[in-house]
Formats: sequence, structure tokens, C-alpha cells
Amino acid sequence: MKQNIAFITGASHGIGRAIAKKLASEGWSLAINCHSSKEELFSLACELKETFHISCLPLVGDVGDETFVQSAFEQIRRELGSVNVLINNAGISHIGLLSDMTLEEWNRVLQTNLTSVFCCCKYAIPDMVHNKSGKILNISSVWGAIGASCEVAYSASKGGMNTFTKALAKELAPSGISVNAIACGVIDTRMNQCFSEEERAALCEEIPAGRFGSSEEVAELAFSLLTSTSYLTGQIITLDGGWQ
Repeated sequence: MKQNIAFITGASHGIGRAIAKKLASEGWSLAINCHSSKEELFSLACELKETFHISCLPLVGDVGDETFVQSAFEQIRRELGSVNVLINNAGISHIGLLSDMTLEEWNRVLQTNLTSVFCCCKYAIPDMVHNKSGKILNISSVWGAIGASCEVAYSASKGGMNTFTKALAKELAPSGISVNAIACGVIDTRMNQCFSEEERAALCEEIPAGRFGSSEEVAELAFSLLTSTSYLTGQIITLDGGWQ
């Protein structure tokens, strides 16, 4: 069986880290990326190599920068082989009124959350098309469908990711490549540590499941999608404890 080689963006912590651990536990070769948490990323790479005896290549850089992404895929191809699984997880949020947001802040959110998806897909697709197989999984948010007050840029980036997913799935289905997304609700990650204890309690009361989701639960769903039939494509699958 052909070795699975996955590239995971935003893998130094949270959901990306949990997905990396899950895939490593299944024996997959990995390239993992982050933009600024270099020590955490390299520590994770060492942990995965030692624990699961897999190949793991850490890559530090901005996946919203096409030049970096191109060089990253060239390095992955040289050291691991062709990527046949791409997980676009890198993301940042910005909380505040739109009228107070600068153009620089807006562009940073869109570049990190959406332009990165374009760049990584652009350089992953040729090998996938050549091999007539591949999986692309985008980590989205419920805000991409319904929007969140004071998170306009983040909501817009995830809404763009959702329609990007649906459109690219149609484009790549004839080549046996599936493209799906997970729309996460409130997951207990670093991004949501901005909430006070009172705010967390109030938010939990709104969620029928009565709690935040975990990164490991996202990872389990991600693995299910990545190992599913290629006939499952173009789907935005919500994981939110019944919240929305």
C-alpha cells in the first residue's frame, strides 16, 4: 500500500497538533508547519519520531506566502515524497469592531486563513492529479456559515474557505481527489482562551452537549474523513455539539 504523506499547517498546537499525533499513531509520514512557534513545532516533531517511529519534517514559515509554500513542497518531495494528504489548519482570529480594524489586520487574517489554503492546494494538487488520488481537508468554523459579531474578518475567511472547498471538490473529483471541510464549533484551544470563566460557563450553557469540544475529537473526525471513500467530497461537516 502506498505510504500516506500528509502536510499539516498550523500544527504546533491545538487542532493541528492533535491531527498530527493521530496520523502519526497510524504510521503516516508527516510534514508539519507553523509560522512562529518554532520550539513547539520541533519538539512535536521529535516526540512523534521517537514515539511512533515515523518520518516527520518540521517546516517553519508563513503558508500565506507562496514563495515559502513552493519551497516547502519541494523540500517535502525531496525528503519524504509526494504529498497525498493536505490538511489546511493554519488560522488566526481578530476580535473587535470592523470599524476599528486596520487594512493590515484585515489582510493578515485573510492571508493566514484563506490565501494559505490557495497556496497549499496549488502546490499539492499536481502530484495528486498525476497519481489520480489524494485528500484535502480544510479546518473551518461554524462562523463561516452564520457569521460572528466582532469577528467579521475571521467569519469572511471561513466562509470563503467553505465555498472554496465546494468549488475545488467539483474541480478535482474527476481525478479521484476529495476535498472536504470540518466546520468546528467551540473547541478548547488556545484561540478560545480569551474567554473568562464566566464567559466559558455561559457559552457551555448554549451548547446542547454542555461543553467545549476537544482537539482530539476534531482529529478523530479528520482521520475518518481522510480514510473515507473519495465519493465523499465537497462537504462541510459541522462538529459543534449541536450548537448551531
